[in-house]
Amino acid sequence: MPAVHLQDVTFSYERNAPLLRIDELLIDEGERVFLYGPSGSGKTTLLGLIAGVLGADTGSVRVLEKDLSRLSPSARDRHRGSEMGYIFQSFNLIPYLSVSENIALPCQVHAGRMKRITASTLDGEVSRIARRLDLDGFLHRPVTKLSTGQQQRVAIARAVIGAPRLVIADEPTSSLDRDRQESFLRLLIEVCNEASATLLFVSHDSSLMSRFERHISVPEINRVRTC
Repeated sequence: MPAVHLQDVTFSYERNAPLLRIDELLIDEGERVFLYGPSGSGKTTLLGLIAGVLGADTGSVRVLEKDLSRLSPSARDRHRGSEMGYIFQSFNLIPYLSVSENIALPCQVHAGRMKRITASTLDGEVSRIARRLDLDGFLHRPVTKLSTGQQQRVAIARAVIGAPRLVIADEPTSSLDRDRQESFLRLLIEVCNEASATLLFVSHDSSLMSRFERHISVPEINRVRTC
């Protein structure tokens, strides 16, 4: 089954001013996909449709067997929280929560994630993932006291806890130097492989694409000229 399948999709914020027009986009389950394009090409809008934050004007947006175009906004939110992990460009960690509390949050909010943990307790699952990402010595520390590299790993842990089937990473390496980019990518791909999760990695930096088995150019699939 495909993880993502868009057909005849259009989206616009203003009437008669479409930002996206995509005939078809197909991403199979388990793929490692690098989605790229310059600023303004529609990457963020496309991610919003796939994640269910935005609703398409026309067409079908099927993600993990659900046609998001037929779901209400609240149903799309539940589907995203239960089945998708999201890594933001600025990580979006909760500053007043500890490392452990940030990692555990998806399972506390979404029962579907909680049901898929492999440890007997949520604390045990947080500890298991933290050990895998070399964070076990920082679980009770505020995330604001971590280095950038440590915050990256917390963001990965939060995205993959509860075995989401799709992990979306939205330009998470844009502010990092080359060595940190390589370290982050290597770890992210390893963890997604272990979890059998589809990975959709978004960037404007084409130098990173060599680590991915498939590359998709947003300007090539978007029939609206946005740049």
